[in-house]
Amino acid sequence: MTQYLVAIFLPDDFDPAVGGEAMDRDIDALNDEMVAAGVRVFVGGLRPPKDAVSLRVKAPGEVLITDGPYIETKEQIGGFWVLEAANLEEALAWGRKAAIACRASVEVRPFHSMPTS
Repeated sequence: MTQYLVAIFLPDDFDPAVGGEAMDRDIDALNDEMVAAGVRVFVGGLRPPKDAVSLRVKAPGEVLITDGPYIETKEQIGGFWVLEAANLEEALAWGRKAAIACRASVEVRPFHSMPTS
């Protein structure tokens, strides 16, 4: 089985109170469904972009640390799931459910396969 990242994108000015209890219930129900289906590996919500710290390589051995997200955008990743799915179509089906539950844009992307030793 391949692992997929299902990332939720939220606007920079996202207010968690906007979705309210209905969105929270929908997300909880989706998490329960993923667990019951045996596809959920990990789930996590992220704090706002203002709480991010970025590290950039400036020269060999030199790293610049700055407050805030790495790039300036109008959307940021607000949370994500790591799922194990049989194929991209199955992962996209979960992505559709995530977009509906979170009322937000979603990106589905497979992880690189890692060789087993």
